[in-house]
Amino acid sequence: MSRDHPLATVEALSLIALGGFAGATLRYATSTVLPGLSGTLVVNVVGSLLLGFFVYEQRFLGVFSGPMRLAITTGFLSSLTTYSTFAVQTALSPELALLNVVANYALGFTAVFVGRLLAKSLPGASVGTPEVES
Repeated sequence: MSRDHPLATVEALSLIALGGFAGATLRYATSTVLPGLSGTLVVNVVGSLLLGFFVYEQRFLGVFSGPMRLAITTGFLSSLTTYSTFAVQTALSPELALLNVVANYALGFTAVFVGRLLAKSLPGASVGTPEVES
């Protein structure tokens, strides 16, 4: 089936919806176990790690299919992580605002680099500099 066919769009939307359902459900479950700033920090860091892994897995190895990658990255991880909740919780917690911002960004970027290292360490992953997509 061609990627230009209308059913390809239905397939992509369905995969994003399924991934989004799973990600939102996991985020909700996390917020019941770790309410407030800590739960949001956990989902944002875990999401950053996984997104870093999947982005760099594509560049270094490319095993996962486009539809699978779409379901995981755009669907699941986009629903798992939350910038809006992070922003609102930060604004509502002025005594912890600076610490929360630093923790989310520092740990989030660190998690992306850890995801990159994990992807690069997979058997068969290219060890050179990944090509930049245009």
